[in-house]
Amino acid sequence: MTVSGRRLAGFALALLTFAVDRGVKALMTGRLALADVGAIPLLPFFDLRWTENYGVSLGMFTATSAEMRYGLILVTATIALGVAVWMLREKVLGDIVGLALVLGGALGNIYDRASRGYVIDYADLHFGEWRPFLIFNIADAAITFGVLILLARSLLSREKPANGADAEADAAATENA
Repeated sequence: MTVSGRRLAGFALALLTFAVDRGVKALMTGRLALADVGAIPLLPFFDLRWTENYGVSLGMFTATSAEMRYGLILVTATIALGVAVWMLREKVLGDIVGLALVLGGALGNIYDRASRGYVIDYADLHFGEWRPFLIFNIADAAITFGVLILLARSLLSREKPANGADAEADAAATENA
């Protein structure tokens, strides 16, 4: 796959992530009427639970006014734009996938905040009363997995030789071994 093909696939993944997030949130607000029901137990350790998140990650920076809400939209949209630019410059498919998940998730949450004033969260993983995570949504999960992919690739990938001569010397050394 060419570099431009990888980038195009990345933007398609971001769009798919956004669409799946929108679709699931539409299900929560529509057919399931989760806001009215409050909670729907699915498994002993997982419920659908309506939550309106007025902040960002971990409920930080809660928007208590319209100005703060628009500020959060502006900040998160700027970050999303930065991720899109990074994706346009990236060549490695693994990094493009991670960035695409972050971008798609960010767009899903930005859409909520712009249209509703809050982000819809509904996925409640719990073990009894203990919750290892706050209640989240698909967009949050996509952002988390995207960041984990980027961190893993950053920590586990080796730097390539700086110039062709070093690469040729490494190849010759391997060949002679």
